[in-house]
Order: sequence, then structure tokens, then C-alpha cells
Amino acid sequence: MAEHGAHITTASVADDQPSIFEVVAQDSLMTAVRPALQHVVKVLAESNPAHYGFLWRWFDEIFTLLDFLLQQHYLSRTSASFSEHFYGLKRIVAGSSPHLQRPASAGLPKEHLWKSAMFLVLLPYLKVKLEKLASSLREEDEYSIHPPSSRWKRFYRAFLAAYPFVNMAWEGWFLTQQLRYILGKAEHHSPLLKLAGVRLARLTAQDMQAIKQRLVEASAMQEPVRSVGEKIKSALKKAVGGVALSLSTGLSVGVFFLQFLDWWYSSENQEAIKSLTALPTPPPPVHLDYNSDSPLLPKMKTVCPLCRKTRVNDTVLATSGYVFCYRCVFNYVRSHQACPITGYPTEVQHLIKLYSPEN
Repeated sequence: MAEHGAHITTASVADDQPSIFEVVAQDSLMTAVRPALQHVVKVLAESNPAHYGFLWRWFDEIFTLLDFLLQQHYLSRTSASFSEHFYGLKRIVAGSSPHLQRPASAGLPKEHLWKSAMFLVLLPYLKVKLEKLASSLREEDEYSIHPPSSRWKRFYRAFLAAYPFVNMAWEGWFLTQQLRYILGKAEHHSPLLKLAGVRLARLTAQDMQAIKQRLVEASAMQEPVRSVGEKIKSALKKAVGGVALSLSTGLSVGVFFLQFLDWWYSSENQEAIKSLTALPTPPPPVHLDYNSDSPLLPKMKTVCPLCRKTRVNDTVLATSGYVFCYRCVFNYVRSHQACPITGYPTEVQHLIKLYSPEN
């Protein structure tokens, strides 16, 4: 009987490993949140560039900071990231025996917590920046901004040649690990979990009860605050906890909506919508009319508003309709992500070269 009971215990421990569908679903949750929030910020910046333009220019940094606060809150209180806790999962130290495992409500050990936070927040941020750098260098190479003999151009051409293979190897690494997880050859579906020294498991009924109990105790506990520093620290903890709780509650209702937004604003769907709703080009709005009294615009229409010289290689911004020298507007848009005249959010792909019959 004792041997039979031990066999049942071992099976139950093995059964706490989540399925591939659960781990892939929690991975895709935060992937859907980012483009949805990015679209909201873009709409705000386009509606009022003066007040919300900085949100668009610094979106990656602001999102990374908020993501770090959110993930650190959940890792320290539920031993899981936000998306993992949403799907009823937790992180446990890999290789630890079941009777020595910490309860989920105790949070991860500090070493594993900071490793997890780094791989959850810092690595995606660096990957996004690297993709933007590759895109920017590809555009520079296409338009030949640098002289052909420059060392810089040889360097970034080598980078552009190597980047697709590095990215393919990175994605292949993750795909191989997922296949090994499906076949039962690995306990991690992601190599980042292995590097962090943790693995995913399902939350038990005791874990969920302990997490709820901790939330109740935290809300009921009202310790007297003595110093200003303690007041600030207490206020920050309450603010982060409130934001995390609001996101958790709101996202439980809006997760389908976020997935819908991700699909709706995908490039494939937008191309289909454009083909179905193709309409004649509307006339330019009133604010795009040439205003000779504006201090930002030169008196002569053939002069570039940036360098104040006769335009060379005329280029128009699709977001505002103003014409500049290509080199002037390319460098400005790449640095500020905005139109020099209107302040509207603008990207390099919005530059359109103009060719006159004389050219």
C-alpha cells in the first residue's frame, strides 16, 4: 500500500506540468497587449501632438518601465509573471524537490526573481530596439545616405547581412525547445526559463487560497507610518498594487478585445480592408494649406523649411503634405519621429520622393 501511495504522489507531481497550449497562450497574451497599447498611444499622439507626442516618441521606454513594475509585482507575490498568473501557472525553482518548494504566495527567491524579470522585460526591449535599428539601417542603405566608401556603411551592410540568420537561429532555438517540450524531452518550453533556473507548473488549490489570503491580509493591515520615506514607499506599493490589480481584473474581461485589436491592426488584415474599401483620394484638409505668415515656413515655396535653402531631392511627408530636402527631413524624422511643421507622429516610411518632368 505504501509503494502504491508513493506512485500516486509521484504521478501527481508530474501532472502539474502545463500543456503546450497553456504555455503558448500565456506567451501570446503580452505579445497582444503591446501593439494594442501602441495603437492607443498613436491615436492620442495624432489627435494632440503637443500633449501626447512624447508618449509616442518614448513608447518603448515607458512600456518597458510599466511592464517591469507589473512583472516584479507578480513575481514577488505570486511566483509568476502577469500572463502566467492569468492562466493559473507559477514558476518554481528547477530541480527542487516537491517538499522543499516555496509556496507561490511567498514569491520567487531574489536570484531567480531578478533573472526572470530581466528575461521578461529587458530582453524583449533590446529585441525591439535591435529590430528598429535593422529597419533604419536597411532604409539608409536603400537610399544611400552614407558614401559607398565609408567604413560605417561596410559595417552596417555586414550587420544587415548577418541579422536575418541570427534572428532565424534565435527563433529556431525557441521552436526546437517547444518541440522537445511537446515530446516530453524537456521540462521547459522556452530556453529563457532554463536560463532563469525555473520551470512552469500549475497553481494548486492551496496556492490560490494562500494568494487570496495574502491579498486580504495586505488590505486589512494598516501599520502606522512614521517617516516621510515610509509614507512614500507605502504609497508607491499601494499604487503599483492597485495598477496590477486593475490590470488583472480588466484584462480578464478585455483579453479577447486585445486579441481582436492585434488581429484588426495586423498588416494582412489592413491590406484586405484597403482592397475592400478603396475610395478616391479625399482633398487635403484645411490645416495643410500653405500659410505664408507661418514663421516655420519660408516665403518662397522652393525653399526647404529646415535648411532654408533651395530644395534638393524634393521629398514630401505623407502625414502632413509639406515638402523638404530629402536629407534634411530624413535626419529630422529619424531623430524626432514627427513632422517638423505640424508635429504629427511620422516615421521614415512616410517619406515620398517627388520627381519633376525636368528630372
